[in-house]
Amino acid sequence: MEECEIKIGVVGLGYVGIPLAIAFDKKYKTIGFDINKEKIEKYKNGIDVTNEVGNEKIKESNIEFTNDSKKLSECNRIIVAVPTPVDENKAPNLEPVIGASKIVGKNLSKGTIVIYESTVYPGLTEEICMPILEEKSGMKCGKDFKIAYSPERVNPGDKVHKFENIKKIVSGMDEETLEKVANLYESVLKNGVYKASSIKVAEAAKVIENSQRDVNIAFANEIAIMCNKLGIDTNDVLDAACTKWNFLNFRPGLVGGHCIGVDPYYLITKVEKLGYNSVLLSSSRKVNESISSFIVDNIVEKLKSKNVKLDEAKVQILGVTFKENVNDIRNSKVIDIIKELEKRNIKVYVEDPYANFEEVSKEYNIKINQNENNEKVDVLVFAVAHNQYKNMKANEILEYLNENRIVFDIKNILDKESLISLGIDYWRL
Repeated sequence: MEECEIKIGVVGLGYVGIPLAIAFDKKYKTIGFDINKEKIEKYKNGIDVTNEVGNEKIKESNIEFTNDSKKLSECNRIIVAVPTPVDENKAPNLEPVIGASKIVGKNLSKGTIVIYESTVYPGLTEEICMPILEEKSGMKCGKDFKIAYSPERVNPGDKVHKFENIKKIVSGMDEETLEKVANLYESVLKNGVYKASSIKVAEAAKVIENSQRDVNIAFANEIAIMCNKLGIDTNDVLDAACTKWNFLNFRPGLVGGHCIGVDPYYLITKVEKLGYNSVLLSSSRKVNESISSFIVDNIVEKLKSKNVKLDEAKVQILGVTFKENVNDIRNSKVIDIIKELEKRNIKVYVEDPYANFEEVSKEYNIKINQNENNEKVDVLVFAVAHNQYKNMKANEILEYLNENRIVFDIKNILDKESLISLGIDYWRL
């Protein structure tokens, strides 16, 4: 098939899908499909709801944005980029990828290659998605259409490691499919592709990329807990350890978002079904899931040391997104801190310059910017390292605080010594 004949369909226009669509639109006729009609209307009006590519690129593109699934039948390359979250029991929630597969299957044309980018456990593309495509299309995979897998490597808010600049893993159900998919991605990537030996290998590579970070951060978090018990500063310890040439400089923190705090569960669940109970991954998840409670315990301890009754205490949280300088609130562990404080009858105020107020309220039942009277608070928590907070002056910090002057610096973005010199009771993870 000649390049000029290729027509791309991107299914799922979130943090992964929209950069994909923008990149492919530069070379190919591209359809951007999403079931969310409101999102589609915003894209049509030139509004980037993810803030990943910017409004100008949306306006300048020739992408055909639609929530009409029948338009996918015009495409001979369909890329599925829907989220793969976990449920309340930390089990993989496959509804989005199953739903997308049903939609694609119903609108599949002969000769099409369906490429999955969603993070899944090894085997899911061939064991779950492929049969759905066959059932809904009435066609046979390998004969009438082909499947492939190329895991996403989107890092929300990262302006350096953007889609066009990364090396992409690609895989296909056979050699011919692999070559076509490799050529497709190479045509829009500056650093080329890595051809995995199979779809399952590519799926496994994706989940271990983020699982590795989860394990390393869990180690740093456990060090933080131990240093707290020992009465020494975690970051002072890590700074000293970093002078050794092969020490890995991972820092403690909240592990949320759609990747690191989610992907390990896909691998854990899959291997459990095969009779193996992961020790390291499961333990790392437990450590990282516990950090919010650890922080709240220390806030309570500080309040009690100041003789502040919990039902009279006020805490201001700065930042609610899962990471700095993005509006993404998926799986934000700051939410856990807020909920835990509220369970202890502590008054909590929340602010965030990036988060969508309506989305936070709808998703988590949390109101943002409710401290309209600018009440002084006992504790100021720097929960997310937004640039606005990193650049905050000492006098701005003092404006938030009452006489108890407690500051929790979860992201280690403040000058410890200067705050202590102002009489601030400073704590960092």
